[in-house]
Amino acid sequence: WVSPSLGTSGGPWAAWMPPAVAGLSGTCVAIPCRFGYPEELRPATVHGLWYFGSPYPKNYPPVVARSRTGAVHESFTGRARLVGDPGVRDCSLLLGPLSPELAGKYYFRGDLGGYNQYSFSEHTTLEVLEEPVLEVPPELVAGEEVELRCRVPDNCPQLRPRVGWEGIEELPEVSERELREDAAGAGTVLALLRFRPRREDGGRRLSCRVAFANSTLAFEATVALDVQLELGCEAEGRPPPLLSWFRGVTVLREEPVSTNLRLVLSRVEPDHAGTYSCVAENRHGRHNRSLHLHVAYAPRSPILNGSLWVVAGDPVTVTCGAASHPAPIVTVTRGRRVVAAAVYEPQVTMTLAAARPEDAGEYLCRAENQHGESSLAFNLTVEFPPILLPDSRCTPGGDGARCVCSASAIPEPAVTFDLPSRNVTVTEGHRDYTVTTPGRGTGRVVTVTGILTLRGTLDPRLAVLCSAHNPHGSIRQQLRFHHPGGLVWAKVGPVGAVVAFAIVIALVCYLSQSRRK
Repeated sequence: WVSPSLGTSGGPWAAWMPPAVAGLSGTCVAIPCRFGYPEELRPATVHGLWYFGSPYPKNYPPVVARSRTGAVHESFTGRARLVGDPGVRDCSLLLGPLSPELAGKYYFRGDLGGYNQYSFSEHTTLEVLEEPVLEVPPELVAGEEVELRCRVPDNCPQLRPRVGWEGIEELPEVSERELREDAAGAGTVLALLRFRPRREDGGRRLSCRVAFANSTLAFEATVALDVQLELGCEAEGRPPPLLSWFRGVTVLREEPVSTNLRLVLSRVEPDHAGTYSCVAENRHGRHNRSLHLHVAYAPRSPILNGSLWVVAGDPVTVTCGAASHPAPIVTVTRGRRVVAAAVYEPQVTMTLAAARPEDAGEYLCRAENQHGESSLAFNLTVEFPPILLPDSRCTPGGDGARCVCSASAIPEPAVTFDLPSRNVTVTEGHRDYTVTTPGRGTGRVVTVTGILTLRGTLDPRLAVLCSAHNPHGSIRQQLRFHHPGGLVWAKVGPVGAVVAFAIVIALVCYLSQSRRK
């Protein structure tokens, strides 16, 4: 940018900077700035600083940057630098990395020493963008050339933007060019895209993508094309005919005494598909012509049919379909495994001859065609009777034992302990029984763990049975005693321990006598 000549004798206080400047979040902006002051002042040194939001010190605005050492507001620490030399009337400012809170007005204040300080009313308004600006005409008519514009700020010396278009591979008559605009010191790269949209391009997504050399920063703005469709009808007659457009028996538009009638369909939707007829008539006769309109579009959100809550052993049939044109490829997957697929069909059916507990979990139905895709996640729940888990066991310890009974099922199982030798059934509420809070695992599986504490000397004949039941069945199993190292004496009891100790002593004595011989 070019500033007016400064420093003429007796000139007023004045500053020149771009009135507005923009930058993408994470990049930077350089704000060019020049200022002038009356020549008769002839200061020995000149300093300056930038304020944010207000030019007046009495309002205590945040200090953005200074030409000499001094405090600045924490928001600008390490993010703002007065790169110009006020001594030569250069007040240029560099800001970055940018973030939304830095958007606003910036003012420069010159300091020539003593009372010769001046806050300039001229200022720059900074706009921080999260993506490039896409300019799309309000109407796109099939067959008529259209131009899309992508505006990208170019005010960061260290990061020059590279602009490109995505999604244009199948567009007809495409041409691209790039311009640079400079408005009072603020730069913009303008990427232009020209093409002729077709009816089938309605809903197509086009993106303007911005990248920078030697940087991982990238930005993208996307638009879905809204293509208008014009249907034309011409007829001649004497007297001139009445022209009408029909869809079925519904009159969409008519024009008396006309030779040309156009029907404009804005925002073409799948519901617009069908047969359209143009009718021309006067008192001497009537003629008509018809055409069938096909509307291509990406798959709509999938719809499910079938029960997603079954009992183990029951068959499963779940149908997933999505409306689209042309017909989509529909798949049902679980993780990376394809469970069911249909090619160019409106729906796919997932079948299981007999549901198993391990079949429960999340599935994904996905429909796609050349115009886009859509998907829907769903959960299959399989109810089943209780299964006892491997950690169900009794562990002796100290004076007694701790028995654990863990069971998984859907719905939640009830867990009890039976002690046949004592003719006792222990359930929730017994002082020696505790139950953990049920936990839900994959596919809504509920795991319940009951803990029974046995106190006192254990009878070697003691049997502990673990039972679990829910509406679908029950299971019962005798728990085995698990003897970790050092706890074997708890199982054999005090008397057994004394006997075993005596045997060990006798064996040691025997070995000693044998060596003496």
